[in-house]
Amino acid sequence: MTNTAFLYPHSSLHRLWRELLADAGIEVNGSRPWDMQLKAPGVPERIFAEGSLGLGESYMDGAWEAQQPDELICRLLKARLHRRIHPSRLLLHALKARLLNRQTSKRAWQVGEAHYDLGNDFYAAMLDSRLTYTCGYWQDATTLEQAQTAKLDLICRKLGLEPGMRVLDIGCGWGSFMGYAAEHYGVECVGVTISRKQAEWARARYAGLPLEFRLQDYRELDEPFDRVVSVGMFEHVGHKNYRTYMEVAHRCLQDGGLFLLHTIGKNERHPHTDPWIDKYIFPNGELPSVGQVGDAVDQLFVVEDLHNFGADYDKTLMAWHANFEQAWPRFRERLGERFYRMWRYYLLACAGAFRARDIQLWQWVLAKGGVEQGYRRVS
Repeated sequence: MTNTAFLYPHSSLHRLWRELLADAGIEVNGSRPWDMQLKAPGVPERIFAEGSLGLGESYMDGAWEAQQPDELICRLLKARLHRRIHPSRLLLHALKARLLNRQTSKRAWQVGEAHYDLGNDFYAAMLDSRLTYTCGYWQDATTLEQAQTAKLDLICRKLGLEPGMRVLDIGCGWGSFMGYAAEHYGVECVGVTISRKQAEWARARYAGLPLEFRLQDYRELDEPFDRVVSVGMFEHVGHKNYRTYMEVAHRCLQDGGLFLLHTIGKNERHPHTDPWIDKYIFPNGELPSVGQVGDAVDQLFVVEDLHNFGADYDKTLMAWHANFEQAWPRFRERLGERFYRMWRYYLLACAGAFRARDIQLWQWVLAKGGVEQGYRRVS
């Protein structure tokens, strides 16, 4: 019989950890799918010392398991346990996020190399056919493909696209919006990305359409467009650059034009990001608050519409996770077991965070000069 006594210590720290989990409806080594199963010693110690970083790393190490990590994370966040644990080892991380500009022009390329350049074949296995790596719109959709198509069409209609318009896509990814807008609304598009593999894939996929994909930092843009769109890129900008970002969009947008900003957001104003996400998934990323976006657009744009459909990101992430699990045997040898646990935790933890309404998904419609007679949202 395996000796598991080390998994059930009676220290005051372990008692506190079990009490905190109980407040969230989670039991250590319980029978429910969201209960935490301890597989190695030291998990509570790592969590109290390092917060979410210790929680995520100990999962990557196989020190704990759960049938449904997404629901475990959802319950932890709903119980606000992250506010009751104050790991001292993360003070330097928080201080750096507050004081330093971690999204300079030089550092902006790091996330492309670390995350988006994992391999187009990997993302093609996980995402929809257009490689749309942002939240789908599930109002009338039952599949991931339908939800992503609905989201792209919603953006086009919110922008009031018409044939012949010239559109700028800041952070164009694999070009899903640009391709859809050109094919269905007859527009021309210029897109910028910091991922070489994204740009290469998009140029090949949409050859023949009036689209230009540039490997370029957004701060270098200075030319006129009828519309501006940015879908899932603002999360990489950083609070010290929000105003600069909006000034770039403003100077590129023709008078009377519309700018649609699609971004994940947080419920309160604080500058640091989740340390586990920052270390393993999105280097130098940061989620904005409503107030921070509002500050950044002051005297530049009229906020015509703000639409929150963050609950749809839960469904999107769970669909990505299902695709990832199904495709994993093809990538196991190349990426390895630790990557598998890291990526599984990333997708499911984020799904849990959206389910708990701890983070949001916003679409802002911003007008340069305002819309005469007012803006009417489409649905």
